[in-house]
Amino acid sequence: MSQPSAQEPFGKIEDLLEVFRTHVAPNKLAYYQKMGLQMVMGKREGIWFEDAYTGLRLINCHCNGGVFGLGHCNPRVTAALTDALGKLDIGNHHFVSGQRATLAARLSATFDHALPRVVFGVSGGEAIDVAIKAARGATGRGEILSVRGGYHGHTGLSLAAGDAQFRDPFGPNLPGFAQVPFNDPGAMEAAIDDDTAAVILEAIPATLGMPIPAPGYFSTVRQLCSDRGALLIVDEVQTGLGRTGRWWGVQHEDVVPDALVTGKGLSGGIYPITATLMTRDMHEVLDSEANPFVHISTFGGSELGCVAAQAVLDIVGEPGFFDRVRALSNRFAEAFDPLPFELRRRGLFMGLRFSSEREALGALLRIMQQGVFCFPAGNDRTVLQFLPPLILTDDQAEDLIARMMKAFA
Repeated sequence: MSQPSAQEPFGKIEDLLEVFRTHVAPNKLAYYQKMGLQMVMGKREGIWFEDAYTGLRLINCHCNGGVFGLGHCNPRVTAALTDALGKLDIGNHHFVSGQRATLAARLSATFDHALPRVVFGVSGGEAIDVAIKAARGATGRGEILSVRGGYHGHTGLSLAAGDAQFRDPFGPNLPGFAQVPFNDPGAMEAAIDDDTAAVILEAIPATLGMPIPAPGYFSTVRQLCSDRGALLIVDEVQTGLGRTGRWWGVQHEDVVPDALVTGKGLSGGIYPITATLMTRDMHEVLDSEANPFVHISTFGGSELGCVAAQAVLDIVGEPGFFDRVRALSNRFAEAFDPLPFELRRRGLFMGLRFSSEREALGALLRIMQQGVFCFPAGNDRTVLQFLPPLILTDDQAEDLIARMMKAFA
């Protein structure tokens, strides 16, 4: 067994596992060991990461749900933060901030300023909570509709809008939350009523197995919300920032929501930051003349986080970036056509659907043996989430394709 990387604080993996088992998550560790997926991230750079103890080198095609969309330790993001360290810190949410103002304006511009108000947070769950709070406050209504099998985070309101397996262990769900099947406009029409504050949807439900929205589904939901006085919240934590070949996944649907949530990749994989974009009307309850401090987040919009996020926008916003994502997507679709799975894709947001969970797990192990890391969708384990870094070169893309072909040879 090779020596651990210099950054690893434990000289022997046995010592690390004992401390992790004792102080962090013993059953999570046991699960990964049973699955043969016990790994410790060591050296990481670009599209690659290595196991700190075995030296196993993998192309990251899960990217932690899009956190590493621009690769590990992206040099431009890292350089921007390095330059800011010693000059900036978290800042103070009580004060006006040029970093927050600049980032907010740039995020608004990605949707042609249709969602001009921006509230910053630290986690995706926090950002979803903000959207739900604002929707209830703006409409004076209580009910939130979401999709069965969807995922929006593990905090209070986001958890209530998510799948039962994540919330049932903590007692009864919060009142005012209901769910309908995805891609079923009839069920949505039947569910939206005079008490519906908002419908919350992922642009493509990742944890549900990445089913692509049927043509017209989002526009129908948008119209239903508009007709019945409800708001539409789109969760772009995993699909946003170029992953689908546009700034936002919902832009493929020609739909403008009332709020849009982004996170994960906004951090550049370096510094946590999330954002909830919304209309002025929806935002007013969070910044009213009577109480402009009704919502605060100590670390939300950290000035160092804003630096990282602006570097991300610099890269994703470069001419040709979206065209490149779409071209890579088409190349993967062509190459994967003969392989034994259904390819669900929009840009480089891809899912590999197999006939059974067992077949998917077997495929995962074969894929990892070829030096590629992907991961099952949490609520449909017949699907492997396949999210290559958006920065793949042509040579890297061809190497990745060759590895996948060999895994199924």
